[in-house]
Amino acid sequence: MRILANDGIAADGKSLLTESGFEVITDKINQDDLAGRIKEFDILIVRSATKVNRAILEAGQGTLKLVVRAGVGVDNIDLASAKEFGIDVSNTPLSSSLSVAELVFAHLFSLVRFIGQSNINMTDLDVPKFNELKKKYSEGIELRGKTLGLIGFGRIGQETAKIGISLGMKVVYHDPFVENIKLRFEHLPFNPTPSIELNSSAINEVFKEADFITLHVPFNKGMTPTINRESLQVVKKGVGIVNCARGGVVDELALLDAISSGQVAYAALDVFEYEPEVRKELQNNPKISLTPHIGASTKEAQDRISLEVAMVIKNKFSK
Repeated sequence: MRILANDGIAADGKSLLTESGFEVITDKINQDDLAGRIKEFDILIVRSATKVNRAILEAGQGTLKLVVRAGVGVDNIDLASAKEFGIDVSNTPLSSSLSVAELVFAHLFSLVRFIGQSNINMTDLDVPKFNELKKKYSEGIELRGKTLGLIGFGRIGQETAKIGISLGMKVVYHDPFVENIKLRFEHLPFNPTPSIELNSSAINEVFKEADFITLHVPFNKGMTPTINRESLQVVKKGVGIVNCARGGVVDELALLDAISSGQVAYAALDVFEYEPEVRKELQNNPKISLTPHIGASTKEAQDRISLEVAMVIKNKFSK
């Protein structure tokens, strides 16, 4: 069977598939050309760059058997059309949770200690400027003792909660599909392994209580942003907001207005409404920390994802 890994695949996963008898092609086919060539392949592997739309799926019917999203979210795949044309869709929900959760805290530490702006402003340094910056950036805060609010409590949300609890934060969450859950801390050197049970709260209660809100929910076209003008009136004044989930989950213009008014103290975005385009107002705001959609982009995560992709395909098609 022929596999097109259109957004690439790490070496370990590719080797496992090749050793199992699959032919893996990693040459990138442009989005506009993919529908015309999709019948050359039995399986399509994508990350977020390739949009698997109706035209591609319709062109692939009868030949294309499976689309695998190398990652958690499948919002770049037209699921209704895939079902209509008899094409299976899978994802890899197990492999990137920790890398995304760590990026959330990279942003949080950067925000509360002004790391990004400090790096920028310490160029062309002299003694007066050094002393000015020392005074300016001495107003940072600690994460310990603060309340972390999670909107969405799947695997990534749970890994984020574990880090927060390990730092001494209080964690509250909202998830309509998860009423309560017991987190296990396998990585801590305690015996027996500790566990902490958390219960879901109403979303407005999380908004009101949290010092920091981090988002772990999907977004599809037509949905209302979770962070919008109405919800920003409910959040605690001076809150910090982190979105490493999906562009569109946060209304960016509403967020900018809330930062300008002081309702939101600072924000961090790894994903954007019109990605890969990023609003200039976000780029130029010293209270916003930005990264270019790198939540799952660690070597370890990509290795794990590639192996999970390979196992999804092997389990489905190997005899």
